[in-house]
Amino acid sequence: MKNIQWFPGHMTRAMRDMEERKDLCDGVICVLDARAPVATYNKNLKKIFGQKPILYLLNKADLADSKADGFVKLIEKSGHYCVKSDSTNVSTKRVLMQKLAAITAEKRERAEAKGLNRTFRFMVAGIPNTGKSTVVNLLSGQKRAKTGDKAGVTRDVRWLKCGEFDLLDTPGTMPPSFDNQYLARHLAYIGSINDDILDFDDVALELLGELAALYPEKLTERYGITDFSEKLGMYEALCKRRGFILRGGEYDYERGAKALVDDFRKGRIGKICLENPSDYQGYEF
Repeated sequence: MKNIQWFPGHMTRAMRDMEERKDLCDGVICVLDARAPVATYNKNLKKIFGQKPILYLLNKADLADSKADGFVKLIEKSGHYCVKSDSTNVSTKRVLMQKLAAITAEKRERAEAKGLNRTFRFMVAGIPNTGKSTVVNLLSGQKRAKTGDKAGVTRDVRWLKCGEFDLLDTPGTMPPSFDNQYLARHLAYIGSINDDILDFDDVALELLGELAALYPEKLTERYGITDFSEKLGMYEALCKRRGFILRGGEYDYERGAKALVDDFRKGRIGKICLENPSDYQGYEF
């Protein structure tokens, strides 16, 4: 699979806008994907956050298995707040609001001691397509931020009133380069990279290889794959099971690739976490 690189021009402007507004914020909500917490962590954003308190959301937790709990503990151990979240579930709102209240409790007490009743502000940041705008809509109680399955839906920085807090919704931002192509592939699988620049055959083959190593039983259940020795063989078994056959008996690899990636993104293969917290002990979030 060829190297993945994707950094649209609007992300440079977004990083600059975030830098200019960071001093207006009391803290940061950093949205990660629970299926790939390390891949969706942008170290460049941490430079912008500085010493501000950070609440990490392992979003789309309904699509991840129990390894996501290990990442919650790992992040909390590094000194930050962290919760799993399903931003499509309204019950998640109460948990998030409690965490935001805990983060600002000391500042609120100091303000009240001075007779002030101020509104606290949080920047919402992260990699594209991790669900930042869905989180904003959940907290605000209405659809005020654009959402979509395609990476890069949010292009502008905007303030939104969310109960007792103000939230700064920001565009998804990537690092200018991907030093770790293993993690870059995870971003391709979950839809954080523009699909138009990807070779879906390559993406599907790599995804099949990782799933065969991590969750072979799920591939058997979903696609009837029983031989995991060779990626192309698994690919063809998938096409055969789904009836993706062209005239002349050739496999329709294009349809097979799109079906596999869509099944993964929608959780049809099952609950999956591409990364294991035991591999990242000591990792600095």
